[in-house]
Amino acid sequence: MTGPKLNEKSFVAGERSGTKATARYVRSSASKARVVLNLIRGLDVRSADEVLAFTDRHIARDVRKVLASAVANAVNNDDQDADELFVIACFADEGPTLRRFRPRARGRASRINKRSCHITVIVARMSDERIAIITARQERAGGSTGRGRPQSSAASRRARVERSRQQAGGAEEAIDAIEVDEDILDAEITDDESTTDAVDTDVSESETTESAEAPEADASEDVPTDDEPEDDVTEDDVTAEAEASVEVEATEADDADVVDVEADADAPAEGSASDEAEALREGSEADDEGATK
Repeated sequence: MTGPKLNEKSFVAGERSGTKATARYVRSSASKARVVLNLIRGLDVRSADEVLAFTDRHIARDVRKVLASAVANAVNNDDQDADELFVIACFADEGPTLRRFRPRARGRASRINKRSCHITVIVARMSDERIAIITARQERAGGSTGRGRPQSSAASRRARVERSRQQAGGAEEAIDAIEVDEDILDAEITDDESTTDAVDTDVSESETTESAEAPEADASEDVPTDDEPEDDVTEDDVTAEAEASVEVEATEADDADVVDVEADADAPAEGSASDEAEALREGSEADDEGATK
């Protein structure tokens, strides 16, 4: 291909429209390289890399290396964002041709041309409208970073690795939490059993103590002691007890007087009864004597 390479969009002579990378003296014909370059022209760098990765042509590996070099130059030298770049232009120029000969019949020779080419890839920043469209498309597909721009392949891979590690860590934490809960549950069950045993022991001891103290309490109730303090004794109780004792003493005195009076009254009656009995006995003796005579 001769002449200027005018397949760049909005190309202005003398003005740099992007960042380029060139691979020189690639051992392939320019026509074969152009077939692959036509597949990625105008695509964003992520899509172009995916296309080259699955293109079944030998030259696609060299074109992919040139594309990666152009993106690296834009990121490192021009401070561009790799997710905002696209292939603005790509072309293959003819390189030097090595001429070889092959012997043929009748003393003739056939020429063999070993061609080479120079592959150039130019990347530039996409327009804001196109970036917004690609971002919305990838958000719908679920491949957004959450910051308004699509993920690169490396960032996507890092995100997947991080999610895998978080899931593995979450599973380990869940297992540890389950084990801790089981230990706590076992400890609580053990504490409950020990508490139950202690309560049963206290109940049995209290029952034994109550059964042993019951006869003592009955004996102590039957035989009051002077040493036991009276907790609920008041002045009214003391006064009532004094009055009751006075009444008891008065009643006892009255009973004694009544007994004395009855004794005095019974004394003559007893004497008269004895006299009557004596008279009757004497009369009966006299009758017996008269009957005998």
